[in-house]
Amino acid sequence: MGLLRRYRSTGADLPFGNPLRAHHGVAMEGYFWRITDPDTGRVLIALCGANKGPQGSWATVGLAAWPNGFIRTGALDGSWTNPNGLGVEGGIGDEPGSPAAFEGNDRRLRVNLGADARVDLEFHDLSPWPHRALGGSSIFQAVPGLNQYWHPWLLGGKASGTATVGDETWKFQDAQVYGEKNWGQEGFPEAWWWGQTQGFAEPEACLAFAGGIVTTGRMKVEVTGLVVRLPDDRVIRLGDPMISPVTTRTSDEQWQLSGRGFGWRIEVTATAPLDQAFVLPVPLPSEHRNVPGDLEHLAGDLEVRVHRFGRHVWTGRTNLAALEHGGLDRARAELRRRGLDDTLPSAPPVGRGQ
Repeated sequence: MGLLRRYRSTGADLPFGNPLRAHHGVAMEGYFWRITDPDTGRVLIALCGANKGPQGSWATVGLAAWPNGFIRTGALDGSWTNPNGLGVEGGIGDEPGSPAAFEGNDRRLRVNLGADARVDLEFHDLSPWPHRALGGSSIFQAVPGLNQYWHPWLLGGKASGTATVGDETWKFQDAQVYGEKNWGQEGFPEAWWWGQTQGFAEPEACLAFAGGIVTTGRMKVEVTGLVVRLPDDRVIRLGDPMISPVTTRTSDEQWQLSGRGFGWRIEVTATAPLDQAFVLPVPLPSEHRNVPGDLEHLAGDLEVRVHRFGRHVWTGRTNLAALEHGGLDRARAELRRRGLDDTLPSAPPVGRGQ
């Protein structure tokens, strides 16, 4: 194994590296797509975690939709990640040539988790991450062995195709699309938070954030990365603890972020009722199973305010924000509050959209 391959097997990437390529050696690589259709208020998420355990590779797969509240998740044998670029397959059949249950890359997404859980979408007019030197994890991407790395590789584009979610089939024509990748070692922090949204009055705009306790060895630090793509296509990334810190206050129904750096100030406030949260799974790679891990809303209310050297640049509002509050204990407690078995890896919301 060459030095670079060995280094990347820890999860790290050198500056000007390509974090989209597979990180062979980490326990989990997660791939996530989110489709937003502001005209209909429909939101679709698809996720695939490529996991490595003692029994071989396997996949955490999921599909969820709003406003009908549909969710389908699973733990499937077999997974593959592309060593040359962005790409994942999960639920790989034993028969040669048989399609995987989940196939996603930077141009297409195909999911077949049953007759009532299918997606066939193509992506075009993409707005990829523009900064070559560093990805979404900034300088932390170069630190080996972190429990989590994050890269929002797609900050806009158009998605066209169909999705069958429950007893409904949705058609998308030039809907908005977002994509990200996260990866790292096995294990999760006590709490983490995440959000992503499009659906602003300005279709070019996009926002994403991810935070939690980053650990490696004895080092432990709370970090939140905040990314905003402005309507004029400028992309701002804050979240380096020393030079562009982001402070966060999060509960199960509220998210408040404040970031400063490089002359920018970004304020984010968001809310969503707890009953409208999906319970989503997270993998235990070494145990070949999923467990309930986080509470995720697909259509919260969010406002973002951006200033540059004290001058107002942009204010955006949307009611189609994805908002997440993660934690294994938190997810189990919410399942119990709903009167459900707290070992269920996923659950639909209690309150649903109209």
